[in-house]
Amino acid sequence: MHVALVAGSDAGHAFPAFALAERFAAAGHRTTVHTGLNWSAAARRRGIDIAELPGLSATDDDDDADAGDKLSARAARMADLLAPLLAESCADLVVSDVITVCGGWAAQLRGLPWIELSPHPLYLPSRGLPPIGSGLAPGTGIRGRVRDTLMRAATATSIRKGERQRAAARLSIGLPAHDGGPCARFVATLPGLEVPRPDWPADTHLIGPLLWEPTDDLFDRPDGDAPLVVLAPSTAQTGAPDMVGVVLEALSERILGRRVRVVVSGLHRPSTADLARFGDSSAPITAGLGRQDEVLADAQVLICGSGHGILAKAMSAGVPVVAVPGGGDQWELANRLRRAGAGRVVRPLTVEAVADAVCTVLDDPECTRSARRIGASGADTVDPVAVAHAVLDRAAFRRVGPCA
Repeated sequence: MHVALVAGSDAGHAFPAFALAERFAAAGHRTTVHTGLNWSAAARRRGIDIAELPGLSATDDDDDADAGDKLSARAARMADLLAPLLAESCADLVVSDVITVCGGWAAQLRGLPWIELSPHPLYLPSRGLPPIGSGLAPGTGIRGRVRDTLMRAATATSIRKGERQRAAARLSIGLPAHDGGPCARFVATLPGLEVPRPDWPADTHLIGPLLWEPTDDLFDRPDGDAPLVVLAPSTAQTGAPDMVGVVLEALSERILGRRVRVVVSGLHRPSTADLARFGDSSAPITAGLGRQDEVLADAQVLICGSGHGILAKAMSAGVPVVAVPGGGDQWELANRLRRAGAGRVVRPLTVEAVADAVCTVLDDPECTRSARRIGASGADTVDPVAVAHAVLDRAAFRRVGPCA
């Protein structure tokens, strides 16, 4: 089959699409990833077919300050542009990132079966959970259940507004106002990072994290036998500001009170001023772009912005985390990790708070054991390629015309 994957250009969404494309290709299927072109060179080196996702850049008429408008009005325009490309490529199935709504709508315009991909835990609202993003565990007892009910009511107005915007946008391109939803959902996370809910949707499958590295380069480990700490600042625009400089100062021997080796793993090399906050030029530090999965195999602690991709890598390697959450879903994920005992959360970001959290994690072996338990939960997942076959079988899709 030919699978068209649709995702935005942010690393947290494009990289999982690339990883899933490789899974389909390994099973003998043809794939095309419709996304931004900023990662195209790295993806093509791995043999992944890339096509530019049309309409991805905002126009003067787009209101990105309104999340509903960004997710709906722009999605309608992009779906209209994408649908002909799906027809030209003779796609059999579409897999669309959960926030790149145009993929599912373009599939519906073409009458194609489609699967929604969440490159993180399931964030649909639930009658059994507080609103996603609060970072709270489900309330217990009467007081806790009332708290969750009131919080869900407080977010209901925004949800209804978004639904109205989505309905209007769908009608503008000839789709029914009501979206019947995908044929199935892929939730690409570790079961240990999920939260049980009483209303888990039908045909929603935990497939394990979709991890992908944009480089084949390996990190040189700093010399010595001190604990290895990996610092991975967030790739998201909503990441905590000045994270690298503050963390490096916290890891200096004069603050931490012990010597550690540091690898700074980022898409961009830290500034000379930030590196100087860790120590003099002889300090044991390496910085640059390299394979995170490979260096985490030797790490004792990861300090990160708590995006899902890097957290999943750490848990898969059994490495505990000091999370410095920014915006978006990072607060939610950081607190799930903290409740599971696999790390600590730092907010607000201060030198003293980071140093205290790192020392706590280094000195508490239970943090490592908890991280390993979460990583081991990845064995309890399903094969997304098998699910895709089942979706096509149910859809009984038959091609017509020149693609027959």
